[in-house]
Amino acid sequence: MDRKGLIRKKFFLKRKTKYFDISEKYFLPLINLIKKKFINKKNISLYYPNSYEINIFRIFDVEYFKCFNYSLPIIEKEKEMNFYKWKKNEILVLNKYGIPEPLKTKKIVPNIVLVPLLAFDKHKNRIGYGKGFYDKYLNKYLKIYKNILTVGVAFSFQKSHNLPVNKKDFRLNYILTEKGIF
Repeated sequence: MDRKGLIRKKFFLKRKTKYFDISEKYFLPLINLIKKKFINKKNISLYYPNSYEINIFRIFDVEYFKCFNYSLPIIEKEKEMNFYKWKKNEILVLNKYGIPEPLKTKKIVPNIVLVPLLAFDKHKNRIGYGKGFYDKYLNKYLKIYKNILTVGVAFSFQKSHNLPVNKKDFRLNYILTEKGIF
């Protein structure tokens, strides 16, 4: 197993044993960031939480986010995904990984991408599940749309020292944890 594989395994087990449910307060630093720097950005991508990931759907309980447009990812080809418009409680279908996806309706390029992760470091690098979906998507679309805000969503205990990275890995703008945003 390579170094990234070992890190994935370590932080998945850590997340599994230390998982806790977040409250609406978790999103306050994100709200402040959007109000300061990204006030006109209203298209936000979520992910379907599984495997002890932060329950990002708690965002629907926050009054500030009621006026946002949401999207979820759909894996369309090997190592390629796109985001499609989705509203809370709309139908979802399972993909080949067993993760719920929206129906293919309207493709969206979100202004704000909330990114799941297994581990992150002080440089805002992340390690995901190893398929490269978010890295490939963000590297592709940020060449076209320069102002996409990328925010890793994690628990503070998912922070690691310097993570191994390569040229295909995408560095996030911010990391959001229960201890704040950085």
